[in-house]
Amino acid sequence: MTPTPKQPDATVSQKRQHPVIAIDGPAGAAKTTLAAHLARRFGFLNLETGAMYRALALKAIENDYAFDEEDPLMDLAARTRITLEPQVEGNRVLLDSIDVSRRIREADVTSAASKISVHPRLRAWMVQQQRALGQAGGVVMEGRDIGTAVFPDAEVKIFLDAAPEVRGNRRYRQAIPESLPSDPKAYQNTYRQAPDPLTADQQRLAEEAIIRELKDRDYRDRHRAESPLQPAPDAVILDSTAMTLDQVLARAEEIVRSHLPREAS
Repeated sequence: MTPTPKQPDATVSQKRQHPVIAIDGPAGAAKTTLAAHLARRFGFLNLETGAMYRALALKAIENDYAFDEEDPLMDLAARTRITLEPQVEGNRVLLDSIDVSRRIREADVTSAASKISVHPRLRAWMVQQQRALGQAGGVVMEGRDIGTAVFPDAEVKIFLDAAPEVRGNRRYRQAIPESLPSDPKAYQNTYRQAPDPLTADQQRLAEEAIIRELKDRDYRDRHRAESPLQPAPDAVILDSTAMTLDQVLARAEEIVRSHLPREAS
């Protein structure tokens, strides 16, 4: 059985030479985009912890594991090596030394990752891995419980949120960029795939399906027994519902600077 990870020492953050920036929030809130920007802006490493859940979910899919049975998933995790290699434009994700960076972004893996993440012992195993990655500081980590469970002593905590309808629209435009008018800079992802043109009704139904999936995922994340999705008490809430991407990035930079020593900002 995987041991329960110890709670981080409250004095750890005082010993770090560089801070941990924790970004939490629901699916589709553009946490990955924000984390990559802040990492580049402040010269930190961007460690996308959600990719770790996706990688394990992919292995579960490939080996035909049930997502609702924790013990087999724990056995699978014990035989799994997940490596994040920060790159300029995002993480390279290796699953047992195989590059799965693109595959883990596909819809079936995204859905499976949300389902396996509800298991308490599996989350504890993931937390151990994530703390090891970021314990030295100088990192931006994004996920759903970074500021509450992984690094409750993080020097900077941002909870990035938006209405599900707005997040769904962004996700839809990511998947089908030419179907709807949009700012070409807005919430871009390198894994976009262009489908055949859709009718107006097909566009509406496709977007509604994405919004329903996000709401279902929100419910699972907010109601799971272990580390439910919620802002840390000392997190700064950044609601991007009525904001452009540039406004979100600028506001996040202000938040980070306000929490860092003057010489570091």
